[in-house]
Amino acid sequence: MNKLVRVVEVTPLEGYQCKIVFEDGTQKMVNLKPFLRGPIFEPMLKNIDIFRRVHVVGSSIGWDNGADIDPDVLYYDLKPAWMEELVTR
Repeated sequence: MNKLVRVVEVTPLEGYQCKIVFEDGTQKMVNLKPFLRGPIFEPMLKNIDIFRRVHVVGSSIGWDNGADIDPDVLYYDLKPAWMEELVTR
């Protein structure tokens, strides 16, 4: 079983890029745009200033409207569930 993953810091960079720091010290630069799918993410896609309000929520990253991204997906470079569904159809 993979270890528990916790985000401790997120910093928005250019465009939809973010620097994400995990509890174990791992740092990743991630383009989050491919993960922003569905109605809950529309505000971030329509207004980059809303996207840039990303912050740590619990053990992951999220926004004030309740949108979040699974920290395992970010840490282990996994595909989001919606991408997996497209592949299996």
